[in-house]
Amino acid sequence: MLDEPDSGIARWRRIADDLKRAIADGTIRDRAPAESELAERYGVNRHTVRRALSVLNAEGLLRTERGKGTFVNPQAPRLSYPITARTRFSENLARQARSPAGRLIRADRVAADGPLSAALGCRPGAPLHRLETLHVADGVPLSVATCHFSAERFPGIVAAYAETGSITEALKREGCADYRRRETRISAGRISPSDAEHFGLGPDAIILLAVAIDVDLENRPIQAIRTRFAADRMELLVETGSEPS
Repeated sequence: MLDEPDSGIARWRRIADDLKRAIADGTIRDRAPAESELAERYGVNRHTVRRALSVLNAEGLLRTERGKGTFVNPQAPRLSYPITARTRFSENLARQARSPAGRLIRADRVAADGPLSAALGCRPGAPLHRLETLHVADGVPLSVATCHFSAERFPGIVAAYAETGSITEALKREGCADYRRRETRISAGRISPSDAEHFGLGPDAIILLAVAIDVDLENRPIQAIRTRFAADRMELLVETGSEPS
């Protein structure tokens, strides 16, 4: 038997997805089914089963003990990340008794394309600072963000962030004392190879994607941000507040 596509989905991927769902809903709590049992259940060879198990091992969901079998790893509860008008990574995590930190992965200057110029309210081709940042809590990577700022309005934003590890503090140094979230668009997708490396996850892990625009108190755009969250470590909580009376 070969690992051929089945209804457009590789058989090893279908096995991995089924096992992941069974772990999530508690059907599998301790020990995963044996390779021989899975091979018979799905009508595949053991090589296909091992590929599925290796992916879940890489994602930290399972661990294989030689001579004993494959077991479910205890999963830490997901951290809740509120999406509000004042979304702040450090404040959100500190309120949950976590120790947040940010690190600059890379930074460069780019020209604003059509979508970025529309998001930031600048002319096409305007110079932008692009920052790639990694955010952790208690040493565990939670999110990777790509941020764009006007290089004309915030010329020192890269150095300020590299020193403080905080976008909020960096903006204060650049003259923006306060800001708020104007909009956030949330979706999900497969992790990229570079993000998988930063998160320490396997190549088939799922990320939550939040594409957002922040504005100052005069409603002028200051930041266009694309944040990827590790879906098995974070949940996004959209807080809408009370209904207007």
